[in-house]
Amino acid sequence: MIDRTGVTTAPTAGNAVARLLRRFLPDPTEDESVAEETIELQINGQRQSADTDPDRPLLDVLREDFHLTGTKFGCGEGECGACTVLVDGVPTRSCITSVGEVGGTEVQTIEGLAQAGQLHGVQQAFLDHQAMQCGYCVPGHIMTAVALAKERPNASRDEIVAEMSQHICRCCNYENILAAVQQAVQQS
Repeated sequence: MIDRTGVTTAPTAGNAVARLLRRFLPDPTEDESVAEETIELQINGQRQSADTDPDRPLLDVLREDFHLTGTKFGCGEGECGACTVLVDGVPTRSCITSVGEVGGTEVQTIEGLAQAGQLHGVQQAFLDHQAMQCGYCVPGHIMTAVALAKERPNASRDEIVAEMSQHICRCCNYENILAAVQQAVQQS
């Protein structure tokens, strides 16, 4: 790297951080007035509202406004499935879904599955089959499996593979995940 005086310098962590901040943080000199709206949601069975920009990702609202951090940010592009929640029972990538799109709907997150201190059957199946290593992708997998078990309680192995292949597990624990989902589907 060449500094302003023409002297070659080695890049430092501070320089890298400064470049990232300039890239991702808004310029404070720009007026970025955002029209906030009150968005009403049912989240895990409770009526909630957020005064926010309706274009904000649902994931951000869940994590930052409602402190439901079980839903994970993975890729930010809807490809990995870590951010999957159920919107009116349908698996939905919350990183690419704006909160304005889901106003008035029922949103279920991983935190809303256990009832009266009892794990949901899919959660228990994931424990029974040790279907996690780092666990980062697991909430998204579980939410999709919950919808699958409800929609198709007699799903075949091929149907399960097709549905769950929409998720990425960086630890490559797919066999245990498949076994857990098969158990959950059979018990539903």
